[in-house]
Amino acid sequence: MKDKLSFSSYLAIGLMLFALFFGAGNLIFPAQLGQYSGTSLLPAIIGFLITGVGLPLLGILAMGYSGSRDLQELSSRIHPAYGIFFTSLLYLTIGPFFAIPRTGTVAFEVGILTFIPEGYKQIALLLFTLLFFVVVLLFSLYPARLVDNVGKILAPTLVIILAILLVTAVVNPMGQVQAPDASYASGAFMKGFIEGYNTMDALASLVFGIIVINVVKSFGVTSKNEILTATAKSGVIAIILLGALYVGIAYLGATSTGTLGLFDTGGPVLSGAASFYFGTFGSVMLAVSIILACLTTGIGLIAACAEYFHKLLPKFSYKTLVVFFTTLSFVIANFGLGNIITYSIPVLMFLYPLAIVLMLLAFLSPLFNHSRMVYVSTIAVTFALSVVDGLKALCNSLEIDYFGWLVPIIDMFEKVLPLYDQGLGWLVPAVIVIAVTGIVARLQRAFNTQEA
Repeated sequence: MKDKLSFSSYLAIGLMLFALFFGAGNLIFPAQLGQYSGTSLLPAIIGFLITGVGLPLLGILAMGYSGSRDLQELSSRIHPAYGIFFTSLLYLTIGPFFAIPRTGTVAFEVGILTFIPEGYKQIALLLFTLLFFVVVLLFSLYPARLVDNVGKILAPTLVIILAILLVTAVVNPMGQVQAPDASYASGAFMKGFIEGYNTMDALASLVFGIIVINVVKSFGVTSKNEILTATAKSGVIAIILLGALYVGIAYLGATSTGTLGLFDTGGPVLSGAASFYFGTFGSVMLAVSIILACLTTGIGLIAACAEYFHKLLPKFSYKTLVVFFTTLSFVIANFGLGNIITYSIPVLMFLYPLAIVLMLLAFLSPLFNHSRMVYVSTIAVTFALSVVDGLKALCNSLEIDYFGWLVPIIDMFEKVLPLYDQGLGWLVPAVIVIAVTGIVARLQRAFNTQEA
């Protein structure tokens, strides 16, 4: 039994957590943000860091503080059926619907696309993702320590290659930072804040938090306070590394537009920069590292999803679910990175508020004596507002008119909800409901205690 871990233990757990978080989205979205924000980079990257690294840390701490065995147990404080719904949707989002297909498309766009002749992109994507997901399937069907060992080597190797590229970009920028795109010309902070959702790390943190807690316990720590302290310190190490990479990649993107041009996604920015600074050798080194890193991420996510749904639906074997999720990920990957991002935004606009509010409730739960009334009321209000936000984002992503019945609701929300235009219309109502129902719960408990 230990009361406290050494710094080297915190560092080891922090690096493990960084490797868990570090995936495809961590590369492409800060690069895209840098390109589009231009001279508005500073407020945009601050907003991005709040949701890209701040919320993941909050999620890990929430899992540690709650004392829950897993996410389904925590979200079941609202209702067991909601626990299954929310956890399943979260796993599908960070799994075969969006994050796993994204590993294949990012590996293609960063690693392969620059070597493909014009006009052959779709067939090249098909062949590459077929090979990519066959490898993912084989390793996921027969999980072994090889994946863990490769991950431990790959994550530091990729970070070193990126660090060399980013330091070079700072010392010798590709060009001048350009004026911001119209989407960042005003409200760059809130635009960056919402863009941070795309990393999906805050959602993943609700799953990874349990992994970290179990590792801390494996070191012999049993005190709840020390488990939380160790989790916090390890989490801080991970997010400092992530944050430094985000800032560097965003700066690289901001200085690249004059030389490389403006891209629809952030994928070609890194490959273009590697080619610009280090020629074909640089492009190949970056390509190999990113493809292998995306493979290990894809394998890990497939395994995690198959394990969860096998536990939820025991009649489906782990291997059957691996084959199903890998096939689904392959199909979705072939819609292309741009389409995956387009369709993921509405889901994230719906899911993120629910995840953030669950984190807040986990921290505040002792104040209202863990009353289910507070959980149910707050999630119900957040759910209703998030559904509207998700549908609004869907229409915006598809560039279609809002549904007729949706227009008066959006108009009303814009008039009465603070921060609605910034995508945070759910925040004030959720806080008010927590406060009001929390007071009611405390009064009820006091009244029942007096009666007893």
